[in-house]
Amino acid sequence: MMSRMSTPHHAVILGAGESGTHAAALLLREGARVTIFDRALAPADADAWRARGADARTASPEEAFPTDCDLVVASPGIPVEHPWLAQARARGMAIVPEFELGWSRFRGRVIAITGTNGKSTIAKWLAESLRAAGFRAAPVGNYGPSVCRAMLETPDLEWLVIEASSFQLELARHFRADMSILLNIAPNHLDRHPSMAAYVAAKAKLFANARGRDLCVTPAAWRARMQAEADGRGVWLTFGDAETDDFQWRDGRVWDRGAALLDLRGTYFDNPVLGPHAAAAAAALHAAELPLETAAAAARAFEPLPHRMQRVAEVNGVAFIDDSKATTLAALGAALAMAGRPVRLIAGGRLKELDLDTVKEMLAQHARGVYLIGEAAEKMADCWCSSVPCVRSGSLDAAVRAAWRDAQQGEAIILSPGCSSFDQFADYKERGTTFQRIATAIAVEQDT
Repeated sequence: MMSRMSTPHHAVILGAGESGTHAAALLLREGARVTIFDRALAPADADAWRARGADARTASPEEAFPTDCDLVVASPGIPVEHPWLAQARARGMAIVPEFELGWSRFRGRVIAITGTNGKSTIAKWLAESLRAAGFRAAPVGNYGPSVCRAMLETPDLEWLVIEASSFQLELARHFRADMSILLNIAPNHLDRHPSMAAYVAAKAKLFANARGRDLCVTPAAWRARMQAEADGRGVWLTFGDAETDDFQWRDGRVWDRGAALLDLRGTYFDNPVLGPHAAAAAAALHAAELPLETAAAAARAFEPLPHRMQRVAEVNGVAFIDDSKATTLAALGAALAMAGRPVRLIAGGRLKELDLDTVKEMLAQHARGVYLIGEAAEKMADCWCSSVPCVRSGSLDAAVRAAWRDAQQGEAIILSPGCSSFDQFADYKERGTTFQRIATAIAVEQDT
């Protein structure tokens, strides 16, 4: 079913990170001429590329493409309005995202996943379920190695589970998966996309080329919008926790139109947030006629991804949970719903959204207190203080220790900031690692 694009005569690769590096290596292996543009390319790296046969340049936004270039490969960090892409469009040049280039070289089957929250967790579980069933499978794309890297290093894979972000999808042209899953859509990346409509349109690209028996799985609320993108082609199923959904999450199990299909009680997915996502994944596995008992076993053995509702410690009956990857308010709300116990929430940082009211009801239901850090602390406190006690802590260390002083047995202290980290940390990983270090120090102090 895959549409192999021919090897270009001369490709320009935009960006020399993970995606661009492996796109360049893949095309060099095929015999193409390759030029790499990167605004911050180190001289040693440029020399190394030239030794491999590529022309690598520290390029300004106004850098002109070679006159014989016939393909532009964009890394996900390059926005659609970037002058490089504007130049390519003005010259009528073919533009593809890196993941589509890699996909076009693959001859196995593909499950593709997009959404605002939960993509990486479901991609990891699906790949592990496929491997447990005896298939050569890997998660790639926004989670895992780039698709081009997978084609270079493991070309004999039978399945790819591609996590596709809006940054990757917005330039997609021909991409098509055997099974496509939209988990959810909530405001995100509006500092990159010009509007919510543009963000939704990027997500909808996942379904644009569906046809025949291609499976398309969405929440009921988004089915019509996504189906319109595909002009009605494909086989469409809905998932969720409503009786009208094709695949339902209820009582710790996935149901297929009334029949119990998959028992996930007691697993990481047994909660009102990930449970419906598991129903979406089960729809794809069931359609592929894969043994769902292996998916249940994979769920029981599942290890959460770093900084995604990752339990760090439990001290005197108080759990410390690192959810630093939660950079949106929807993800913050999901953390509250997943906790399964009262929460002392640590939130704040650099806001990516404006409507703080969206989580007030969840805070009132699940949080005993909110401990606020970073640039957003004042705005969050002003909005939320009528729903939940708010403490302006400033630093992460002060917030964790204040939450620990207030916490009662049976509660959880969760770092789920609902904001980006760039006001106080290099990235969400550094923020999460710092939280883990503080929690570990508290645990040690209680033991001495």
